[in-house]
Amino acid sequence: ELMESGGGLVQPGGSLRLSCLAPELNKGYYIIGWFRQAPGKERERVSCIASSGSATNYPDSVKGRFITSRDNVKNTVYLQMNNLKPEDTGVYTCAARTVSVNQYRLASCYGMDSWGKGTLVTVSS
Repeated sequence: ELMESGGGLVQPGGSLRLSCLAPELNKGYYIIGWFRQAPGKERERVSCIASSGSATNYPDSVKGRFITSRDNVKNTVYLQMNNLKPEDTGVYTCAARTVSVNQYRLASCYGMDSWGKGTLVTVSS
């Protein structure tokens, strides 16, 4: 039931903000991750945010350029992507992992149990 939006065509150096609508977000505890997959490549995690929103992590490939945040009132998680590069091109998908209240501050995006269908981001001049 996750739904992504905000993808599109952008020039190198540009920015995009992706949104992930998760209708159940304010009804439980969920870690949310953003993943991307380029043609011919394996899926790569690009961000992870704890249910509390207080913890995030990123791989080196996007650190300093991508920022994830969440608004649990709006049931939405965002991925702000800045200084985009052609190698950022791919289908971006958000995913959720259900956790317990004891894992409220955990930002570990392994074992995701719900996935969206993705939105295409193309970085090209």
